[in-house]
Amino acid sequence: MQLYMSINKILIVTAEPKSVFLEILFKCLNSKKKLIGKKKIILVGNKKLIQNEAKIFNYKKEINQISNPKNAVQGKLNIINIEIKKNNYKQYISTCFKKSIAILKNDQRIVLINGPVEKKTFLNKKYLGVTEYLAKKTSSKNPVMLIYNKKISVSPITTHLPIKYVSKRINKTIIVQNIRSIHNFYKKILKFKPKIAVLGLNPHCETVSKISEEKNIIIPAIKRLKKEMVSVKGPFSADSFFIKKNIDEYDVVIGMYHDQVLTPLKTLFNFDAINITIGLPFIRISPDHGPNSKMYLKNKSDPSSIICAINFLNKI
Repeated sequence: MQLYMSINKILIVTAEPKSVFLEILFKCLNSKKKLIGKKKIILVGNKKLIQNEAKIFNYKKEINQISNPKNAVQGKLNIINIEIKKNNYKQYISTCFKKSIAILKNDQRIVLINGPVEKKTFLNKKYLGVTEYLAKKTSSKNPVMLIYNKKISVSPITTHLPIKYVSKRINKTIIVQNIRSIHNFYKKILKFKPKIAVLGLNPHCETVSKISEEKNIIIPAIKRLKKEMVSVKGPFSADSFFIKKNIDEYDVVIGMYHDQVLTPLKTLFNFDAINITIGLPFIRISPDHGPNSKMYLKNKSDPSSIICAINFLNKI
């Protein structure tokens, strides 16, 4: 973890070609605020595509094509070029990620930021999301999705999982592991002990069925974590949790499924949040939005999420 204190390069996978990601990235890099500092920026993607969008969004710094991260130059936009063959975007994105993972395995001083992907085409139902894809490719057993905002962050126990499978996938072990990982991440990286709230699965944490996930799974998990001196409380009813009093009191909210915590967070903070994967051999961040191909090249997209990502890196 100490190596993260000397991060000197940001490796950026541009991902989906027809996405708003490069637009928001260039808006961030064009900002008058010196967000990047002394870190070297390396884009992994198609040089022609990047050059074209750089021109469209008025990015004027020199582009430097490299094959090795060691040759990256501060103050220039360094690019590791990946060809797009026969418009095969799935293969192109896969090659971008494979190249990046190979680089990251050899240097923990590099952090990964990836643009969004069209899950239907790239992941092809083989993985629930990029979180699970990266975990598989790096042999990481327990990846945790943390949607980070400086005011309050959220984490779903199950990620991009259809709602009908959620109750079958939650258990005491996974809840304990995930919360323990988040607790340790905050202590080691952000240097403080977080106050964590856990939501129930059922409306008002009640059920008419004989099986109560709150009673049989969530409450025992919370009791176990309290014995480990983790600051955790719950379960709370999800419908009334996200009020100002609770937002001011807690640092992280754990939900049982994706939309239970992502919907209120995005309602409160729009795109001022980032997706952090805990449990990988490197720090991975992605903006908290999708490709949004309908807005491609329209110059109307909000760069808040990528700015949040850079600010987070500066903080650690």
